[in-house]
Amino acid sequence: MTASASVPRRADAIVVGGGPAGLSAALYLARYNREVLVFDNGRGRSTHHQKNRNYLGFPDGIATVGLRELARQQLSRYDRIHFVHHLIERVGGDGEQGFVAEAQGGHRWQGRVLVLATGVLDHFPHFPHWESYVGRSMFWCITCDGYENRGRNILVVGHTDAAAGEALQLHSLTDRVRLLTNSEFFDISPKFQKRLNNAGIPVVHDHIRSVEGEDGMMTAVITRGGERLDLDSLFSIQGATPETRLAQQLDVELAPSGWIRVDSEQKTNVPGVYAAGDVTSLHSHQVTAAVHEGAQAASAANYFLYPPELKAD
Repeated sequence: MTASASVPRRADAIVVGGGPAGLSAALYLARYNREVLVFDNGRGRSTHHQKNRNYLGFPDGIATVGLRELARQQLSRYDRIHFVHHLIERVGGDGEQGFVAEAQGGHRWQGRVLVLATGVLDHFPHFPHWESYVGRSMFWCITCDGYENRGRNILVVGHTDAAAGEALQLHSLTDRVRLLTNSEFFDISPKFQKRLNNAGIPVVHDHIRSVEGEDGMMTAVITRGGERLDLDSLFSIQGATPETRLAQQLDVELAPSGWIRVDSEQKTNVPGVYAAGDVTSLHSHQVTAAVHEGAQAASAANYFLYPPELKAD
């Protein structure tokens, strides 16, 4: 694994994204003896303070940043993996002539195949130092963090049926759940309003003005209306936007939900372009799924690179 100063300008594969999906894809491609360029801007869900307890092999769990570090150590054994610390702004090309990735300053790299592992942008509530709470006392996923919050005082933030559904699901883990819309909109349907009422889950239609807490541990939310909502944990269900800008530059097809549409091999509709991880929403947004999708995308990309005489079809 080489530093960006000695990175080649051409490679077999370009991987955009340095989270679990992108790192998994790079590992598999290197093990197929392919030259790989990995573009990692150091952002995304795997850079939060969260601890992952769902990944097999770590009895006490592992911090997401720790998992990234271990993966980078693993990839460092392969001299055909090259990390590039540039934000890719444009991609172009096709499966016949190859693909070009461009960054600011006129920097360009070429690859024969392209793996998009660009992730999502989560819409967390914004207040001073909000980033320090993510993964410590502010979460987005019941699968990841619900178990550790059994019996705790939970505030769900969101104004849609999805937020109401999350509140109801969390109610199976604790009887201390409230919902704060944090929006001028109130898009919770009468059906879900009735379900919340039947479950005894109060709904506060107001915005977050400020929070109380320190060292990433939130203790209360103060609303614009002056209400103080004590809590142990906040679950943000305000949605996420898939990072599909590069995909759209290549006319990659998106699903109606906005995520990149892929098949079971992580192929997009554009030959030579693959997508993996949260940007596809093919599976639940989990590290286990991202690693699987990265491996699948790499295997399909490697097969695409074989000359015709090596293919069974």
